[in-house]
Amino acid sequence: MKENVFDILDGRGFIKQTVFKDDLYKLLGEQSVTFYCGFDPTADSLHIGHVIPLMAASIMQKAGHKPILLVGGGTAMVGDPSNRNDMRQMMTKETIAHNVEKIRKQLERFVSFEGKNAAVIVNNADWLCNLNYIDFLRDYGAYLSVNKMLTADCFKTRLEKGLSFLEFNYMPMQAYDFLRLFTDYGCALEIGGNDQWSNILAGADFIRRVAHKDAYALTCTLLETKDGKKMGKTQKGALWLDPNRTSPYDMYQFFRNVDDDEVENCLRLLTFLELEEIKALCAHRDERINAAKKRLAYEVVTIIHGKSEAEKAKSQAEAAFEGGGAEMQVVHIEANTDTSIVDVMVAVKVASSKSEARRLIEGGGVKVADKKVERVDCKIGEFTNANEFVLCKGKKTRLKVTY
Repeated sequence: MKENVFDILDGRGFIKQTVFKDDLYKLLGEQSVTFYCGFDPTADSLHIGHVIPLMAASIMQKAGHKPILLVGGGTAMVGDPSNRNDMRQMMTKETIAHNVEKIRKQLERFVSFEGKNAAVIVNNADWLCNLNYIDFLRDYGAYLSVNKMLTADCFKTRLEKGLSFLEFNYMPMQAYDFLRLFTDYGCALEIGGNDQWSNILAGADFIRRVAHKDAYALTCTLLETKDGKKMGKTQKGALWLDPNRTSPYDMYQFFRNVDDDEVENCLRLLTFLELEEIKALCAHRDERINAAKKRLAYEVVTIIHGKSEAEKAKSQAEAAFEGGGAEMQVVHIEANTDTSIVDVMVAVKVASSKSEARRLIEGGGVKVADKKVERVDCKIGEFTNANEFVLCKGKKTRLKVTY
């Protein structure tokens, strides 16, 4: 008997919250279900946190269900108030359109657009931007409870600071998205990150009230550390899927160096490896866990950037830290022997500012050409006259600098 995809997702740790669980479980086991997941184009790239629902969508499609990936060109004009202390900066229509096109290409790496359950990408600007406000109020206003909306988690923080009417419209807009996809595509389920629970639940409830038909909500666990902090932040900022924002090598190094306790969870959520193999890789918490970290890093980069980039990143890491591989990561900068090491660190982005570079040097964590940098005013020429050298920051950052 074919395994229910609900059990697959649950076994890998994806499922955080759902409603009408028994009915949804039965539905997923009996027929192909059309579902959707939304992404607002607030930047021109998705980040590693978005990969969790995308992986869930990929697993569901492989189990025979049909994904709709919604890019929020319309909702981005309002801005989601969830987990915000202040109102989002308004973006121009041109910026939003640019971000939509960039994100579309990233979404295409996770699902297939061929076959009987081929994925579909839609943009909610297609219906929201032409929505008649009076008609919307008359047709649907009675189905939206203000009292219920104000109890939602996504509004709590903003209510304390001052919730604008602009932001208040976000939840009805997202609920309407679900209704449109239900009507146009037969979409019966919305999935997303658990921080979107209030919005997703509102959409499922909206369909049940308006159409008197069943609709379902399911949220995925967020990518977090064991102590509940969001995972995927570095000194350079978020781990972006755009290689121009976060290089495949930096992505590889991040997951190569995750804490031992995070490896198994990341392998379950961010790779397609079988659970038995993951269990075997993570069976030990000594130096053998490094093999699991390398496999995690390789698989993540392969999914996001392709096998060739994963092989390159792996080779660069081995050259830098194990004396193997073809070549470590190389960064070229405009410099000369009189250029300060502080300026070099900022130029190659191992430090976000000169003040951070100075702190790292004062802390004794910087080496140039295997020599410790003792002073913040040191220059390249004090370590080498060659036009290339190896720069090390701590134990986890090692790269070749050319100039």
